[in-house]
Amino acid sequence: MADAFDVVIIGGGPGGYVAAIRASQLGMKTAVIEREHLGGICLNWGCIPTKALLRASEINHLLHSLDAYGFSADNIQFDFKKVIARSRAVSGQLTKGVTGLMKKNKVTVYDGHGKLVGKGKLTVEKDGKKVADLEAKHIIIATGARARVLPGLEPDGKLVWTYREAMVPEEMPKSLLVVGSGAIGSEFASFYLNMGADVTLVEVQERILPVEDEEISKFAQKQFEKQGMKVRTKTVLKAMKKGKNNVTCTLESGGKTEEVTVDRVILAVGIVANTENLGLENTKVKVDKGQIVVNDYLATDEPGVYAIGDVAGAPWLAHKASHEGIICIEKIAGQKDVHPMKKENIPGCTYCRPQIASVGLTEAAAKAKGYKVKVGRFSFMGNGKAIALGEPDGLVKTVFDEKTGELLGAHMIGAEVTEMIQGFVIGKTLETTEAELMHTIFPHPTLSEMMHESTLDAYGKVIHM
Repeated sequence: MADAFDVVIIGGGPGGYVAAIRASQLGMKTAVIEREHLGGICLNWGCIPTKALLRASEINHLLHSLDAYGFSADNIQFDFKKVIARSRAVSGQLTKGVTGLMKKNKVTVYDGHGKLVGKGKLTVEKDGKKVADLEAKHIIIATGARARVLPGLEPDGKLVWTYREAMVPEEMPKSLLVVGSGAIGSEFASFYLNMGADVTLVEVQERILPVEDEEISKFAQKQFEKQGMKVRTKTVLKAMKKGKNNVTCTLESGGKTEEVTVDRVILAVGIVANTENLGLENTKVKVDKGQIVVNDYLATDEPGVYAIGDVAGAPWLAHKASHEGIICIEKIAGQKDVHPMKKENIPGCTYCRPQIASVGLTEAAAKAKGYKVKVGRFSFMGNGKAIALGEPDGLVKTVFDEKTGELLGAHMIGAEVTEMIQGFVIGKTLETTEAELMHTIFPHPTLSEMMHESTLDAYGKVIHM
């Protein structure tokens, strides 16, 4: 006899568990199938534990910068095992919290792998044995993604790592090569650099952090290099030769090759959606370029089947997955005020040092779309709070439509910009123009004043620059 539900969600990550809670709130009998950890990659192997690690590296950096603040300390050391253990403890605490939320909201959780076996029917298996048969009016696929592996450059978990091994190393490597300079690669490069490792960052494209505004990317590279990181752009990792406890990497750029020997290699070359072994071949669900195709309300071509989060395409962000979960459930429930997601209003954050945050169109993308733009910039060097914090390196950049004054994009690099970006996100959601931002009173002294000054600069009214 199958267990019957209104909604069954395959995957308990930030998309799946949030959708489950909202479904329960709306009176639906709900179940989640999770084969590994509630909270998904984000809570267990991504967003949260990496931020705990990066916090430790920030502290290490500050401890080695005490003289600038009038302090001194001798024999500064860290226990790397404790650094890693704290990261895992933070992750564990939040995973337990999600388990508590499932109980509080009366969501049934099945431990195993979920698979569609017929219209409105699923089976759950664990270690090759059947756990349960389920029936549901609505099935949401929220299975996430995994690290991309390049042929001939496969990770071995010992000398060549993915993000998982990079988070729980047994010892601190003295040197690393990080392949891929997106958010994951740049964050790990920054963490290990600030913990004292010799780091080389390799990017196949012309600049690091290629999805960011070009000015922000160039600023980031200068800061990374100033901190001692070696950055190689337009460079390909062609081969790896493993030694007993190191890897000799062959890098190619402009037809020339060089060999770099490091203790460890971190591969951060993108992700692949988890669409395999879900029973999709017996449905009308379309998979294009490895991702499940959905409409504005996350429905697939198979009636009653939906997909949210990384498995449904870019941007691959936890907050995007959570928001999609809400949209999907509220549409299923017949809520009248459900709106499709505007992907241009999704913020992106990278927690390297300095932090990077952005929303909307880059200057180049805005021009490519035919906009005549007004661009404002404000340097952290002109902000009192930034100087007082000892964080004078940074930039706030805003892009406006010259014709209407609409805020098209905002791009920031510097201390705490990942907290500041939400001001611009709210502005974009409210379809703000330069006028509202100019008339907004920003508190002094704060880093947020630079958001105001950047807007003023776009219209020739900047005060402190």
